[in-house]
Amino acid sequence: MIETSSIDAVIGATAYDNDGDKIGKVGQVYVDPDDGRPVWASVNTGFFGTSESFVPLENATPDGDTLRVPYDKAFVKDAPRIDVDGELSTVDQEKLYEYYGMSSSYAGADYRDTDTADYTDTSRRDTVGGPGQDTSGPNTDSAMTRSEQQLNVGTQKVQTGKARLRKYVVTEQQNVTVPVQREEVRLEREPITDANVGDAMSGPDLSNEEHEVTLTEERVVIEKETVPVERVRLDKDTVTEQQSVSEEVAHEEIELEGDTTVRGTDRDRV
Repeated sequence: MIETSSIDAVIGATAYDNDGDKIGKVGQVYVDPDDGRPVWASVNTGFFGTSESFVPLENATPDGDTLRVPYDKAFVKDAPRIDVDGELSTVDQEKLYEYYGMSSSYAGADYRDTDTADYTDTSRRDTVGGPGQDTSGPNTDSAMTRSEQQLNVGTQKVQTGKARLRKYVVTEQQNVTVPVQREEVRLEREPITDANVGDAMSGPDLSNEEHEVTLTEERVVIEKETVPVERVRLDKDTVTEQQSVSEEVAHEEIELEGDTTVRGTDRDRV
């Protein structure tokens, strides 16, 4: 059982489930308007605490800056989604009581969070619960808790694509110029001179003769050879860039009202 005097300690505490798994941070505490008893707490769940789930405080156990609840983390996260607007309506209560399998004997009272309910004077409950008032029970002090939202920004790795190496054969036409040689017949005539007259007169006077010359030429021969030319591999580089994110955050302000003179400060808003 959580006492009224422990409300401030519960707000901001880290909630853990019955297996010791972290659920999230307690955002607000909702109390019974009749006796100031803490009944419900909203817990920031989801990625970066972007969602809030309600969990009953009936069997919760506070321990320093932690709050242990007798429910499974996934069960709490799947609780009915209810706007955290400072007040739980009867319909909202019935949904939560039914989900957690609890008795709804307290349903019907509009439970209010500790920032919008006022229980300073327990003898005048007809004026209790005005918006923007402090929560004060018989065991609380005269202080008011001011809260604000803070951005917790992180990063998450997601898959954006894949790259692969694929090798295939491409055929292309190459033109190469190659010099080739061939032999051709050239007819030469020599006049009879003193130098060759002996050779000219060495044969018969008249005769039939044949002389034969073999001609050759070069032909282009093509051979193909496969040789390695380079190695290609895939690698990854990590590139860091700056990205700006923008999100609205809410904070509470405390305003002094009345004709009373406040000593020690010239401000009426903190």
